[in-house]
Parts: sequence; C-alpha cells; structure tokens
Amino acid sequence: MDIAEVAKRTGVPASTLRYYEKRGLIHSVGRDGLRRRFAPGVLDQLALIALGQAAGLSLDEVHAMLSPDGEPNIDRQLLSAKADEIDALIKRLRAVSNGLRHAAACPAPSHAACPSFQKLLKAAAQGIFNTQAEPTRKAPRRTRA
Repeated sequence: MDIAEVAKRTGVPASTLRYYEKRGLIHSVGRDGLRRRFAPGVLDQLALIALGQAAGLSLDEVHAMLSPDGEPNIDRQLLSAKADEIDALIKRLRAVSNGLRHAAACPAPSHAACPSFQKLLKAAAQGIFNTQAEPTRKAPRRTRA
C-alpha cells in the first residue's frame, strides 16, 4: 500500500511516516514513482508506536521494541516500570482531584480556616503533587512528530 493509503488508514501524516522511516521505526518495501510503498504489517507497527507514545515511551524506547523485521520485541521490564510510573501518577492526580473537590465544596467560612485545605496546601508546597513522573531510566528526550 502506498504512503497516502497508510496515512489515510492510520491518521498518521505522510511526513510523520517519512520521519519514522528515517528513524528506522518502519521500513518501506519500495516505491511507485516518488511514493513509498509499505507492507500491510506497517499498520501493526504504527499501532505499536502509537501505544508506546501513549504510554509515555520515547521513540528510541519504542524502536528498541521492534525487531529488524518489524515484529514486536517487547521489553516487559520497561513496560512494568512504565505501568508503575503511570499508577503513581494516577495516585497523585487522584489526591489532587480529591483536594480540589474538597476545596470547592468546603463548608468552612474561609479556606484559611479549613484544616483539610491547609493540609492540601502543605502537601503542594512539599512537591507531593508533582505530576512529572520520574523516568524509569535515562533516555533521550521524546521526539514528537
């Protein structure tokens, strides 16, 4: 299938497909004139790339999970660590959400007088609600395409 068909079926712009090919994430099987052609398996590879990016993996980390023939070669340890990061982020965000809901409905005449709100402020000042997940390992910055 040509690059336009892949772009249409996946929603991934042709420029991104060319970038992924340049990075070695996908491979074309030839050309029709100036148009790249891809094997049908490229759709699964693009789905894996999208899933990896949705999970916060860098393109280098995703690339490491694609064997030279394009088949998945999943790093289970990395995925488990990434899932732990996401769980920790969810826990922090849930605490922030609960605190905000309490502050919005707090019956105290002033938030300065509300012990729960003061506890929330103290936690925020200590960085407990930092939503930046710690990276599982040093990796190059994620490239957006």
